[in-house]
Amino acid sequence: MNVQIRAKDITLHDATKAHIESAVEVFRKYSLEITKINVNIEALKKGVSVEFDIHVAHAQPVVITQSDDVLDAAIDIAVDRAATALGRLHEKMTDKHAASIKELEPIDA
Repeated sequence: MNVQIRAKDITLHDATKAHIESAVEVFRKYSLEITKINVNIEALKKGVSVEFDIHVAHAQPVVITQSDDVLDAAIDIAVDRAATALGRLHEKMTDKHAASIKELEPIDA
């Protein structure tokens, strides 16, 4: 999983980069083939905007954008929203291959 962090009009400290990288590790528990994650951080007139662009193999990218006054709060909220979206994607991909009861044929005994 390749994590790329970009900042526009804001300086990122090592602690913030470490916070983002540790938060992204949460995404591994969904057993999805995440190829890369782009994190874009931009300073706004009032606050900051954080965007997570998560590329999953065999699926559309998951894009989460969050704005807040505090950078760490924006990162945490965006990570929570991304985890929810990836959890739903994981359920969708695993349930896709499961057979329903209607599709099963009765066995003659």
